[in-house]
Amino acid sequence: MSDAQKSPIVRRKSTLLYVGKVPVGGDSPITVQSMTNTNTNDVNATVSQINALEKAGADIVRVSVPTMDAAEAFRMIKEQVNVPLIADIHFDYRIALQVAKYGADCLRINPGNIGNEARIRSVVDCARDKNIPIRIGINGGSLEKDIQEKYGEPTPEALLESAMRHVDILDRLNFDMFKISVKASDVFLAVQSYRLLAAQIVQPLHLGITEAGGLRSGSVKSAIGLGMLLSEGIGDTLRVSLAADPVEEVKVGFDILKSLRIRSRGINFIACPTCSRQEFDVIKTVNELEQRLEDITLPMDVSIIGCVVNGPGEALVSTLGVAGGHNKSSFYEGGVRQKERFDNDKIIDQLESKIRARVAMMNHKNHIDMVNG
Repeated sequence: MSDAQKSPIVRRKSTLLYVGKVPVGGDSPITVQSMTNTNTNDVNATVSQINALEKAGADIVRVSVPTMDAAEAFRMIKEQVNVPLIADIHFDYRIALQVAKYGADCLRINPGNIGNEARIRSVVDCARDKNIPIRIGINGGSLEKDIQEKYGEPTPEALLESAMRHVDILDRLNFDMFKISVKASDVFLAVQSYRLLAAQIVQPLHLGITEAGGLRSGSVKSAIGLGMLLSEGIGDTLRVSLAADPVEEVKVGFDILKSLRIRSRGINFIACPTCSRQEFDVIKTVNELEQRLEDITLPMDVSIIGCVVNGPGEALVSTLGVAGGHNKSSFYEGGVRQKERFDNDKIIDQLESKIRARVAMMNHKNHIDMVNG
């Protein structure tokens, strides 16, 4: 990402913690998370899904651990994966102690929901001893009964009060290695709740629009809500919650960060919406290349424009680009029009070849730069 392309966003200052070896908060990159939806007791299926999420770019993966049997499965899962794992636990403090023993990289648990002071202290002391952070997860759909009665319905102030109630418990126990989410399915409720919380604490914030919906509608809601917060500098880690394959959550998460020029991973395709001027099938070309090039993680802008109206202009500011012409399309590299032109009926194969060659060259250069220090 060039200096001209760097995001103008100024991030909220937050404390730094580590989930495994992954930094969260401070000046570290905003991390992308997802959560497995397999039965945790099915170790093979869960490991397979975690590996798929890691391949898609997930920095951290959350795994639900509802029972002691699931805790035993978590132990076996942890031994077989590389990405840091957050153990998601509700109510039973004994599960938290067990998964901490088995190497959980973070505990997602609300201190006020796991019993009396002695039980809370035992979990916090264990987390402190093993240097494991805690994530407090507040949800607009599961507020404490007294807070529901006080406010009548979920409001930003209600979510803030619930969050600060749990924060106060950790403060009293002198434990500050935590991050917090105040999720809601309503975009405005979530956004305002995060704004209020961001002004109250210095710990990292985990962003999410909970229960956002299916792939299309959930992606739109998440992009709007998370985009509003991220553009204000709020947020240190995020999860896009979709009723879809968790891998799609990771892809959408990176797309949101990429669109705000916060973090880039893989190819950023710039493509026209198509019209009668297009000289080749732009939609087919983009869809095919997105599938073929999913393995590429190196950031790169590739413009695919079907005519010469906007094609040259977009290509000039892209790593690689094509501008549609009659039978053959112009090819640009590094903002320079090349003598070589692409046959419109072979444009997918030809552009893929150029992209992969460019990636190989850039990887080689990066390797040389690392070797030379």
